[in-house]
Amino acid sequence: MNRRALRVGDVSEAWERALRGSITGEVDTGPRRRAEYASDASNYRVPPRAVVFPRDAADVAAALDIARAEGLSVTARGAGTSVAGNAIGPGLVLDFSRHLTAILDLDPDRRTARVQPGVVLAALQREAGAYGLRFGPDPSTQNRCTLGGMIGNNACGPHAVAWGRTSDTVRELRILDGRGVERTLAADPGVLAGLPEFTREQLALIRTELGRFERQASGYALEHLLPERGSSVAKAFVGTEGTCGLLLDATVDLVPVPAATVLVVLGYPDMPTAADDIAAVMTVRPIAVEGMDARLVDVVRAHRGAVPDLPRGGGWLLIEIDGDTAEHAREKAETLRASVGAVDSRVVTDPAEARALWGIRADGAGLAGRTPDGHPAWPGWEDAAVPPERLGNYLREFEALTREHNLDGLLYGHFGDGCIHVRLDLPIADAPQRFRSFLEDAARQVVRFGGSLSGEHGDGRARSDLLRLMYSPAALAAFAEFKALFDPDGVLNPGVLVHPRPLDADLRLSGLRPLPTTGGFTFPADGDLATAVHRCVGIGKCRADTPGGVMCPSYLATADEKDSTRGRARVLQDVVRGELDWRSAAVAESLDLCLSCKACHSECPAGVDMATYKSETLYRRYRHRPRPIDHYTLGQLPRWLGAAGRLPRLVNRIGATAPLRRIGLRTAGMDARRAVPTLAARSFRRSRRSSTVPAGAGPGVLLWLDTFTDAFDPEIAAATVELIESLGHHVHIPDRRVCCGLTWISTGQLDGARKRLRATVDALDAHVRSGGVVVGMEPSCTATLRDDLPRLLPDDPRAAAVAAAVHTLAEFLETQPGWRPPDRSGQTVLVQPHCHQHAVFGFAADRRVLRRTGAELIEVTGCCGLAGNFGMQRGHYEVSVAVAERGLLPALRAAPAEAIVLADGFSCRTQAAQLAGRSSRHLAQFLLDR
Repeated sequence: MNRRALRVGDVSEAWERALRGSITGEVDTGPRRRAEYASDASNYRVPPRAVVFPRDAADVAAALDIARAEGLSVTARGAGTSVAGNAIGPGLVLDFSRHLTAILDLDPDRRTARVQPGVVLAALQREAGAYGLRFGPDPSTQNRCTLGGMIGNNACGPHAVAWGRTSDTVRELRILDGRGVERTLAADPGVLAGLPEFTREQLALIRTELGRFERQASGYALEHLLPERGSSVAKAFVGTEGTCGLLLDATVDLVPVPAATVLVVLGYPDMPTAADDIAAVMTVRPIAVEGMDARLVDVVRAHRGAVPDLPRGGGWLLIEIDGDTAEHAREKAETLRASVGAVDSRVVTDPAEARALWGIRADGAGLAGRTPDGHPAWPGWEDAAVPPERLGNYLREFEALTREHNLDGLLYGHFGDGCIHVRLDLPIADAPQRFRSFLEDAARQVVRFGGSLSGEHGDGRARSDLLRLMYSPAALAAFAEFKALFDPDGVLNPGVLVHPRPLDADLRLSGLRPLPTTGGFTFPADGDLATAVHRCVGIGKCRADTPGGVMCPSYLATADEKDSTRGRARVLQDVVRGELDWRSAAVAESLDLCLSCKACHSECPAGVDMATYKSETLYRRYRHRPRPIDHYTLGQLPRWLGAAGRLPRLVNRIGATAPLRRIGLRTAGMDARRAVPTLAARSFRRSRRSSTVPAGAGPGVLLWLDTFTDAFDPEIAAATVELIESLGHHVHIPDRRVCCGLTWISTGQLDGARKRLRATVDALDAHVRSGGVVVGMEPSCTATLRDDLPRLLPDDPRAAAVAAAVHTLAEFLETQPGWRPPDRSGQTVLVQPHCHQHAVFGFAADRRVLRRTGAELIEVTGCCGLAGNFGMQRGHYEVSVAVAERGLLPALRAAPAEAIVLADGFSCRTQAAQLAGRSSRHLAQFLLDR
């Protein structure tokens, strides 16, 4: 091996200039970018020397040439969802997902597609779906994983049991080998000098050690070189994990979408018993067979609040069956139910319910990041596979092995193929020797069952070191010889598969120490911020455009890893490790475009809460130091609004005078293109005559009078009071002006936020102790009281009670016996749910209330883009508009002119007015027809 190819040194300015001058894409050597790309979805951290975003094949070739000249390695990367550490490396990391995203050709007659490596699988599925076709393999990350990454790992997914692995779909690959030579791989071994001779010499070894069962993904898939397997070099290249070439484009097969499908759910006492029934299940030729443990379902239920009904059992098989017609599929389903040994079963024909059940499985990777006891769980042994007929006994012995090593985790997987996924509370940080000991024992166990270390994720840095336990020395030598034919200098993804890095080297958690508190947020579920930011295991759901989801609006607007929840978490992980300073430019850049929308708080399966992490980081960064001007203006806005409310006409006149407005906004750290919202002539508090509860009337309802409603939209408060009082309740407001501290929280001024929250608890405590409820009008403030209050006042026993007493208006209305919403049949309502409500309360209660009115409901998905102070801050206008263009603005343009726009959030109403000229109503106003 050429050791020069593995040298890691400082990137010289001349080298960097040469690279930038040779490509049309971007090159980034900054510490922030290197932190973002130091990890994928694995346990490993290997900072690259530079990250390159090639725009075309010429860029890929130029980057490889310069890397070779400089003696640096090259690692290909797609969405970075590789669980085994396949997509990180010490030299150049080439991110194909930003620019090389074209579907070059789709031929419905030949049922093929030609794609660039950065094409997201979901995009290919959408385009192929127009012709009744689809790509067969579909891993759970399909809404963000790329075809290049799937080819690198030989990805499978639930439907591989019917339509094969990625290797089964590949017809032709255009690559650059390790010396920069472009090659087109198909079924001609002569495309690479020495490959025919290598194959002939290794025939006996390949036939005896490789391709023994379908999910033998560990090592190189040399079985595809056999004459009886079609001598396909392209298929043998699949699963090489970037060690043999850089993919430029791929031609793949597509399959017809089934005419009809049904989902059969079978309940068993436990997962091994379910696995014992696989042979019977496979007799109906299902197109997917997935297994889920009851404890995983319990975690999903706790995360989501509910799951669809499941049959009785401690473990389940989800089996998808296709048919020429719906009736044919149901007949096959009934045949299956009659032939298996399940204790209970269901046939699900409703597509929406079937999607919800599959959703449990799809989120399994992230939700399994915590054991049932709440301990962090990690990959490492998350992808073993055995022949399906041996799966039941393997699971029984694997359970005994984990008990022996005092480990726990949540189990699921592709049972029809014998592939098991489980994340375990491996002692990576505190006992790396136990980590290695378990993995070696687990490897020996799976080999004893004739299985594979990996069934689809690849070996990467997690398992390449264990290949010596699965294969003979002759097979390992054959792997090295095969790689050398493509990459004789060892430039491509070193340390993986051939000459592997030790599995306990480069661990991200190694050396991580507890982070002392400084008086900011508490992290009761994690202990400290250092553990909390490591909730991000890198599965990358924040990069996905998920229907009905919000996360992550900044990434969806910019398509830059920097602006994803994962990218920010990676930077903060380097901060708590001591690699980056809290006050560094890298940290500021990383957090700058976070909207603090809280979407990740509810949508990230791993439970990442970037809005809280950002607030805590800003607190540590600026504590006892001067802050940016907008922290004093927008961050303390309720203070200034209290003063401005005394002279609303003067303030409005200044805000309406363009030169003065622009000067004022610039001085205050805001974007001069923004309008200044108009203050009400009289606040609600000043116009409210009395809020005293009549004697003997009970506690009544306390209306949380937030700053924004009071100052800008007092008519909303008046409508809310009228609506609640029409139900027989007395409504009152706090005796004095109090604030939830939201703007202080969003700018990291946590001492100020705590001061305001203490005053809030003082003001609400007596009402709550008397059994009263608190109804909020502004979703962001209501969510702050419910979610942030207990975490900022953890030692105040009153805080939890106050938080539990806070409700949205819709939640309150649903508790009122006999209340009926007005009939709004014939009206069209376009509703923009607020992000904080989506994250903390959910929108289900509002949705139910609105549907009961009979109105036609159009629900906008995604963030409005203003997000409190974010869209007003200087430097954020373009991204704020781009976020709005992903949901709110197109919906407003498409809505009928007579449609009623509903937005409870002040930010959402402001964004709709400023960018689309549309006024909005609050739910209370709509229900009163105001």
